[in-house]
Formats: sequence, structure tokens, C-alpha cells
Amino acid sequence: MTHQATTPTANIEPQTEHTAIGEQFVVQGYQPVSQKERLDHQARLPMQPKRRCVQKPCDVGLFDEIRRNQLDLF
Repeated sequence: MTHQATTPTANIEPQTEHTAIGEQFVVQGYQPVSQKERLDHQARLPMQPKRRCVQKPCDVGLFDEIRRNQLDLF
């Protein structure tokens, strides 16, 4: 008696999805990331400025670190 080993995934057609870069396989047991999930992830990220500019330090009055490090003359 010969016993033929069969896997449960042997007869399943591979799932694919069409993306911007072409047709891609979807691993069995996983679902593609939906547009809603992508947007939810983007919403949870911290906000970033639109322009990457360097903020000037607040070194006036109470927040002036250099002035506080000087010793009084008298």
C-alpha cells in the first residue's frame, strides 16, 4: 500500500492582487493592507512640518541660558 502525502494547500490557487508595480502574490492567511488601514496608520503618526526649517532658539529673557551662566561683577 502506497500512501500519498497531500498537503492541504496543494489544490488552492494562489491569490494575487494588482498593485501600481504589477501583479503580486498574497501569502495565504494574510489579507492585503486596505486603504483604510493605511490612512489609520498615517493618522497615528506624529505631525511633521511641511517645510524643513531650523527653528531659532528662544534665548531672550527668562530662557536665555548664556546670560544665566554669567557671574555678577559685584
